Amino acid sequence: MSEPGSPGPKFLNGSSEVSKEEKDLKPQTEYEKKKQTFITRTIWTLIMISGFFAAMFAGHIYILGIVTAVQIVSFKEVIAIANVPSRAKNLPFTRSLNWYFLGTTMYFLYGESVIYYFKHIVLVDRILLPFATHHRFISFMLYVMGFVFFVGSLKKGHYRFQFTQFAWTHMALYLINVQSHFIMNNTLEGMIWFFLPASLVITNDIFAYICGITFGRTQLIKLSPKKTVEGFVGAWILTILFGFGMTNVLMRYKYFICPANDLGSNIFTGLHCTPNPVFIPQIYTFQPPLLLHSAPRTFHIAPMQFHILIFASFASLIAPFGGFFASGLKRTFKVKDFGESIPGHGGITDRMDCQFIMGFFAFMYYQSFIAVYKASVGGVIETAIQGLSVEEQVEVVKGLAKYLVGQGQVGEGVLECLVGVLPRRR
Repeated sequence: MSEPGSPGPKFLNGSSEVSKEEKDLKPQTEYEKKKQTFITRTIWTLIMISGFFAAMFAGHIYILGIVTAVQIVSFKEVIAIANVPSRAKNLPFTRSLNWYFLGTTMYFLYGESVIYYFKHIVLVDRILLPFATHHRFISFMLYVMGFVFFVGSLKKGHYRFQFTQFAWTHMALYLINVQSHFIMNNTLEGMIWFFLPASLVITNDIFAYICGITFGRTQLIKLSPKKTVEGFVGAWILTILFGFGMTNVLMRYKYFICPANDLGSNIFTGLHCTPNPVFIPQIYTFQPPLLLHSAPRTFHIAPMQFHILIFASFASLIAPFGGFFASGLKRTFKVKDFGESIPGHGGITDRMDCQFIMGFFAFMYYQSFIAVYKASVGGVIETAIQGLSVEEQVEVVKGLAKYLVGQGQVGEGVLECLVGVLPRRR
């Protein structure tokens, strides 16, 4: 038994509970914070990588969905850092106009892609045909409506804020939505044109970090004090090596090198096409400069292996400046991250700042030096619809039918049916 004035077991237990609560309420040390951040960052990195590969193997449509989500969230994050809530409350249409211009821009860009890649579907549909043939005019009028509404909503005493928001919205639309939209076009041209540029940027960032902490000494740029010249150059070399290896693997699978002619395809169903010549190994002759009297040496290599030098160099030497630009932007508005969309990583924009310009470059380079332009079913249909009269279109159909009958591809009954049903040209 305890004496009357002595602390009993209940009091002792209460003391231990209080001390435990006080211990839990103690602020975390710097080490504990870094540890927690590292764990959270690692978990979400694995989740993002798993989701990325799952979407890529599931099919092109899922990648397009992810890119669309990234566009919308990134736009929201960039618009938010320049917003002044107290001003926005007095101007209720400011946020609405931001989203209206986003919707108009996406309507124009997505429409352009759908019409370009799926002409054979859009142009033969009675409902979609008017929207396809007048798509650009419709998009322009939608923008003009937003412009007129913006001018009409100008309020005395808020002119500077409203025009700043207007300019900021258009900058965000160009730097985020226009550039990232070309990533979607890359995906439709072939999964390799989406995956390769994205992986080059990611691996370059990793190599720059490893080389920087290993032997980095000289600061590269003041906007990012931790970036070093040694890490920058070392990552460039390693990214080129990675690009050679990854390209060699991806070229073996038609799922990666074929255009997305079927949005329902996936890694298991695959795709079928005639490969772009850039993926077919060619014979090259090389004369060693130190062995001029010896016979020239020949080797087989796909032209894509030369192109990857340019891709890897851009990902290493130019794309990081997209990240530096984003760092300068955050410093301007005195924010650490663009948002908190990804725990441990900040916002979507913090992870995509280099990807936007890389995707834009990949599209421009592909269209300029790699794409093979030839007549397509959609292109022929578009030319016939827009350039021929109805009577001439009928003659084209009959002519194609006669050709196919002569080649033995269709029976004569098809031609007789067409001749009997279609009107004669006057």
